[in-house]
Amino acid sequence: MNFMKLLALVAAAVAVLLPFSVFADPFTIKDVAGREVTFDKPVERVILGEGRMLYAIAPIEKDDPFAKIVGWRNDLWTTDKDGFNAYVEKFPKGKDLPFLGNLTDGTLQTETVVALHPDLMLLPIGNKKAADEVKLEEMLSKIGVKIVYIDFREHILANTEPSLKILGKLFGHEDRAEAVAAYWKEQMARVTDKLREANPKKPNVFMYRAAGLVECCGTFGPDNFGLMVDWAGGHNLGSDFLPGYTGSINAEQVVASNPDVVVVTGSNWSQTKDAKDFVNVGPAAAGTIDDSRKALDALVQNPAFTGSKAVADGNVHAIWHQFYTSPYQFVAVQQMAKWFHPDLFADLDPDATFKEFHEKFLPVAYQPGYWVDAKAGK
Repeated sequence: MNFMKLLALVAAAVAVLLPFSVFADPFTIKDVAGREVTFDKPVERVILGEGRMLYAIAPIEKDDPFAKIVGWRNDLWTTDKDGFNAYVEKFPKGKDLPFLGNLTDGTLQTETVVALHPDLMLLPIGNKKAADEVKLEEMLSKIGVKIVYIDFREHILANTEPSLKILGKLFGHEDRAEAVAAYWKEQMARVTDKLREANPKKPNVFMYRAAGLVECCGTFGPDNFGLMVDWAGGHNLGSDFLPGYTGSINAEQVVASNPDVVVVTGSNWSQTKDAKDFVNVGPAAAGTIDDSRKALDALVQNPAFTGSKAVADGNVHAIWHQFYTSPYQFVAVQQMAKWFHPDLFADLDPDATFKEFHEKFLPVAYQPGYWVDAKAGK
């Protein structure tokens, strides 16, 4: 059913869904879109407009990340099968939650939204344009559902900490949100402070975005992984060509740029239609890391890379794509810093950092395999 045609259905449900009691202790949050959103009662029923928001909710709702979730988009399943499995094995409720469609492609199942009686719909900031076009906020407000925008993707410096604190307020764990944000800063500083003091030469880095899902040469502009490259002491070549956080450049531009380092982003995309030749890195990928290395070696046989300094010197790597939409960016920054400046960061152990983060904040066990080098032992 067409999304716009469903507005009438939603309006008809208003009388049934309006709350019947008065709640104390209202609170207001300001989301990353700058909107002030007031709640009359604690949030109890939440829809995730992106399933990978679980990465940020899990350290805040450690005892049960699904406790307040009543529905979510299926992107965690399609883009991080092993991560999905880790959570639903620990919390079987996750398997039974209904999947909703994607607001940006018009497949959002509005009947399901209504039937789930949510208090809150969490959306990534990248969905705001689509939400405004279909007047989603106006429609949901009629049945008492609030929309809050968070962001771990488009403006990660400006929005990661505020988004964590928003989630802490919404889920009633502000202390945990503060602790996660403090850990994020502490781990970032282990790289940025040393770089500031040493001021080493920055290698030219090409980020090959979502290889196997996106044709060459998808990459990142001056935010997201592009900014992480800068934080790690590299120069992100995509920033020379792209104004936004993501986009594509042609192979000739890559050849002319002659990167010193190539970093491919990968994940377990086996559930994604048309995915092929991807590099499986992420939770539990350590068990098949030789296959991941072979896939990486095959990808850089592309003429865009074969003549590059990166390939000649063996500075070709793959890293978990989902660092780009989670508050775990500090792990990617630490690992890339080791690739870019191996002597300066010889004593840094990103694997140990992420393991510690799991032990402190996450309800699932750490399973290594989040990166791989094109040559064993690099």
